[in-house]
Amino acid sequence: MENRMFSNSHVLAWLEYFSDNTEVDLEHVKILDITRKNKNIIPTVEAHRTVLVFTEAGHPDIFYRMYDAGLGECMVIYNDGSEPTGPIRQNKVAEMIDRGINASAGMLICNPNARSTLKFGMDNREFATGSVRYVGSEIRAIILSKMQINEGKNICVISGESIAVEAAIMDGEGTVIAVEYNSGDRRTLEDNVGQFGLNNVTIIDHVDEKNFAGLPIPDVTMLVASASMEQEMKFLLKLNPNMEFVIYTLDFIVAASMPKICKELGITDPDIMQVSVSKLTSKNTYQSQPAPWLITGKAGE
Repeated sequence: MENRMFSNSHVLAWLEYFSDNTEVDLEHVKILDITRKNKNIIPTVEAHRTVLVFTEAGHPDIFYRMYDAGLGECMVIYNDGSEPTGPIRQNKVAEMIDRGINASAGMLICNPNARSTLKFGMDNREFATGSVRYVGSEIRAIILSKMQINEGKNICVISGESIAVEAAIMDGEGTVIAVEYNSGDRRTLEDNVGQFGLNNVTIIDHVDEKNFAGLPIPDVTMLVASASMEQEMKFLLKLNPNMEFVIYTLDFIVAASMPKICKELGITDPDIMQVSVSKLTSKNTYQSQPAPWLITGKAGE
């Protein structure tokens, strides 16, 4: 069994403590242990009305980051010390931005404005500005649905910055490996990772054994077609012979060549579709967005 700072008995003790000392309905509490690897506090608090957070000492800017993400009105219910005893304290996140965590402990974070739906197909204005030209939110939503993301799935995203960010938000129990060859795009992605408080994204600059050493083996890969696409797919299939692929391209010739490429790589019956989105402008005309081809398939079937 994994050696954890907060065992089941610790969790139950804190739940009993908050049950005895608050009026919070613990039936709907989300438990989040950020002492474990790859846990994202900001997206979790955004999506749940009550989160029981377990944390170790440190995290000097944890409340500032939450405030900066628009969570300043959330209520933090906590005590002094590292044991579930003593008087209860309550403060809004906005009142705690200059405080860090000075002891391993549990705390309740209540968000009255938590959304009841999954954040899916985010508006491009929510992302950090930089060198990246983001795909349209409607197209991104379709790509994410094709990736069939669920909790604990390990994901590789090659040159798909906003896809990596949304996938990491959706998949709090898995790891996202984001490959960005361009240094400017890596910096923009790093800004997004910080902005959304994501701890489950690993950014690398190349697809090779050195960069993937020690990383979780991906279950699904989303990649933007390029000159190195076949080389990337061959390498990833060595890691996982049953890899699922979602490929994005604006090039019809590339899309037309994919059945042959997929057959050579052992991906049978790939699904190839084109997605077109048009929007009504202020002048009552329709403006078409770039219409990409999406190729999906799984090896070993």
